[in-house]
Amino acid sequence: MENNRPQRKTTRLEKFDYNSSGAYFITFCTFEKRMMLSHIVGAIHESPKTCLSERGKIVADVIEHLPERLHVKVADYVIMPNHVHMMLIVPNEPKRAIHESPLHRRSVVSKVVGYIKMNASKTIRKTYGDETVWQRNYYDHIVRGEEDYQKIMKYIAENPFAWETDRYFES
Repeated sequence: MENNRPQRKTTRLEKFDYNSSGAYFITFCTFEKRMMLSHIVGAIHESPKTCLSERGKIVADVIEHLPERLHVKVADYVIMPNHVHMMLIVPNEPKRAIHESPLHRRSVVSKVVGYIKMNASKTIRKTYGDETVWQRNYYDHIVRGEEDYQKIMKYIAENPFAWETDRYFES
């Protein structure tokens, strides 16, 4: 039987161990980039901020509980109207769940994104009905050094300021 579906190109860095300790910048989007997680309030000269919707609050709650669930650190994150940016820190020895089979190991980064998407979707669907919440896949960047880390942390903090010029902006 022939598979006629187009093959997805991986965005993962080949031969890199995504279970290794370090910092990872992650971005994932809502399905069809729907504006459902927050809205930006305040003009540029007024220091714009994100104002979370009820769906966005659900996502924030899942993110806030990541450290206790998956033994990682979230250095910072921002929930934009249709996407999430996050700086994830993976410790030296990430702990595996007891029930996790070595045959089914996924990278820590993949588990984090999957955990957020699955748990936020479950609560959002329970509250708002059966809807697709997330776009498939995610973007990640392996942070390479302190300068890279500081640049990305600044980007996360200032993302609401640049919303109208953001590549994910949809009016």
